[in-house]
Amino acid sequence: MTSRPPRQRARAARQGVLGLITPLVEAAVTGVPDPARPRTGRLNARVPHFLGVLPFRTVDLVLLADLALTFLLFQTGFIRFKELAAETHSPMDVQGLAFVAAAFSLPLALRHRWPLAAWRSAALLMPLGTDISRQFLGIPYTSAAAVMFTLVVYSVAVRCDRRITLGVWGISVLGALTIHSDSLAVVTVVLTVTVLFGHNVRARRLALGRLAQEERRSRQALDGQAVLEERARIARELHDVVAHHMSVIAIQAEAVPLQAAGDAARLEEGLGQIRTLSLTAMNEMRRVLGVLRDGDENGDTAPQPGLGRLEELVGTARSAGLTVTLHLGGDLTGLPTAVSLSAYRIAQESLSNAMRHAPGSTVSITIVRSGAELRVQVTNTAGHRSPDRPGPAGHGLIGMRERVSMLGGSLWIGPVGNGFAVTAILPIMEKA
Repeated sequence: MTSRPPRQRARAARQGVLGLITPLVEAAVTGVPDPARPRTGRLNARVPHFLGVLPFRTVDLVLLADLALTFLLFQTGFIRFKELAAETHSPMDVQGLAFVAAAFSLPLALRHRWPLAAWRSAALLMPLGTDISRQFLGIPYTSAAAVMFTLVVYSVAVRCDRRITLGVWGISVLGALTIHSDSLAVVTVVLTVTVLFGHNVRARRLALGRLAQEERRSRQALDGQAVLEERARIARELHDVVAHHMSVIAIQAEAVPLQAAGDAARLEEGLGQIRTLSLTAMNEMRRVLGVLRDGDENGDTAPQPGLGRLEELVGTARSAGLTVTLHLGGDLTGLPTAVSLSAYRIAQESLSNAMRHAPGSTVSITIVRSGAELRVQVTNTAGHRSPDRPGPAGHGLIGMRERVSMLGGSLWIGPVGNGFAVTAILPIMEKA
């Protein structure tokens, strides 16, 4: 086997030394933990109204628990040290006892917000506290100190990457060797288990975070696809409406001169009708150009429904078990085709949602024309039995929003009492 050149061996040795030193340096000086995760609602409590003068409105329950545990460890350690000082007739004063108790407890208060700062302060205070404790009281540290340091190391393992955690483990083991070599084996086992457990918790949280991010991206992609599909369907419907207008214009353009038979008044009247249809078709075409259309050229060419087919729609819903009441107000004749079609589709989707999510409910449909607006309101009560197919809502609400947005109207969707309501305001005037 050929040995490596001296230069390569020296480079490999330097890299090995750096590989050992770098984690220690990052743990002690340069390392930075991950940002703190936001608390969920269950881990935050609102401040009572009678404490409204406080500068904050919520309390972090985890931080509050850390502060309470810090105080408990401090108090327990202080009392234990006072008892030892009395038994050994130690000359140590109260301030010294308080310093040792604080060295073995206070770093715990920092562990959730600044885990590395908590461990670094513990690594500096522990030797001082143990030296004083051993000199005057005859023990290196107490169980409170062990609890504090274990929790601090766990927080580091959860919030820091593997290299920093390895450096923290190494420095902690070396510190245990210098402080009290007789307990090195036990301390090493406890620290190793703590670090491995914290690292596994960190790995699981990171995996769950990546999974949640991928799920959000998938939902956004599905929502975007649903919007495009709905716009394509709306465009096909409006395409049929425009095609109908153009067909009527073509027929009248041939029929009007024949019907007029040289009568200037009848010819002018016929040309006026053609002009009205042309303007209507142009406005509908303007909407079509603002909506995405897919490449499917085999769309349905059947006549598109409108408010004239509401009774048929209501009859179908009643046969499915809903109790439906229909209220119409104002002059609903002569509405633009796109407005009538959109109002029909909104009522249709609302009834479909009531059938799926509130079977047996009572539905009220109110369509009223007021001035230059058409108001469509569909409300339903809670169902009399459980839904046949429970599950997440489909993309019908997205379609409603797209239709209303296309017409320049407004839409409100949400629960009302124990039921659900959909309210749409559709402008009747053509958009400029």
